[in-house]
Amino acid sequence: MGQHVLPGNPPITVSLRRSTRARRLSLRVSRLDGRVTLTLPPRAPEREAIAFLRDREGWLRGHLAGIGADQRPAIGGHLPFLGTDMPIMAGPVRRLTLRDGALIVPDEPDQRTATRLQTFVKSQARDHLAQASDHYAAQLGRSYKSLTLRDTRSRWGSCSSAGALMYSWRLVMAPQAVLNYVAAHEVAHLAEMNHSPAFWAVVERLFPTHADCRRWLRTHGETLHRVRFTD
Repeated sequence: MGQHVLPGNPPITVSLRRSTRARRLSLRVSRLDGRVTLTLPPRAPEREAIAFLRDREGWLRGHLAGIGADQRPAIGGHLPFLGTDMPIMAGPVRRLTLRDGALIVPDEPDQRTATRLQTFVKSQARDHLAQASDHYAAQLGRSYKSLTLRDTRSRWGSCSSAGALMYSWRLVMAPQAVLNYVAAHEVAHLAEMNHSPAFWAVVERLFPTHADCRRWLRTHGETLHRVRFTD
């Protein structure tokens, strides 16, 4: 349907969409990126939707204010890596170097530094997730077909019926235990392609402390999506 902009400081851009399943007007704010969506039932007049939006502007602005700002890694800042905020420092190096608990990068424009940091994160994510997947697959006595990385927002991982594993590369910014849990969860689908009690029994066997890691993702997972390497 398009967008509507609420004037103010700052202005708020709201996406308008109709849904055949909607029975009433509803306003949603994504905690991942702060995007605002107003959903309308099929026959609801747009003017009614805009009036609904204006009536809830105070709530909307308060909710947006409670969402943390994006984090843009740069020299002098930090990058979350395996649950630790690692300092980013410029040094006499030609390529990004992990040294003494810090990330040393060439002294160059922020855009090139961000690209180097994102490449590092993706490379480390592949290594750690492959190692964890191999470990839990061996415990289960199963094998997977492939492993791919994506920047997904709706899920941290998946396992296809053909045994293809997919993970969010942002998991390497979470604590190691959380990354391991997601790997164990997806590998468990090699045995149980569902979320039945039998599936959770497999997860329990592979990763007994899974409840703590699930809680961490619910509470802190959105912060991983706020790390922005590009505009």
